[in-house]
Amino acid sequence: MEVSKTRTSFYRRLYVAWLIDSGTASSVPALMAATGMPRRTAQDTLAALAELDIDCAFVQESGERNNAGSYVIRDWGAIDRDWVAAHLPQIRAVLGYP
Repeated sequence: MEVSKTRTSFYRRLYVAWLIDSGTASSVPALMAATGMPRRTAQDTLAALAELDIDCAFVQESGERNNAGSYVIRDWGAIDRDWVAAHLPQIRAVLGYP
């Protein structure tokens, strides 16, 4: 079954939000390592979370310079985090992520 670009884009955003919220990957390099996605894709996906009303913010580490910190999900908006967690195997399979 061929999966549409709309679905893969939606699933990629859900998966990135879940990785951040679960503490699995909360920086661009960590997202790249967890998914294998290129840096630009990771950055674009983070920026696109707002389109789903997912409130994702970068938290600067105290006393650090040059964007040292991590991302946090402050609000999932209309997205059900529990649904995402329950469907992780399906989401990973569609995206081809480990």
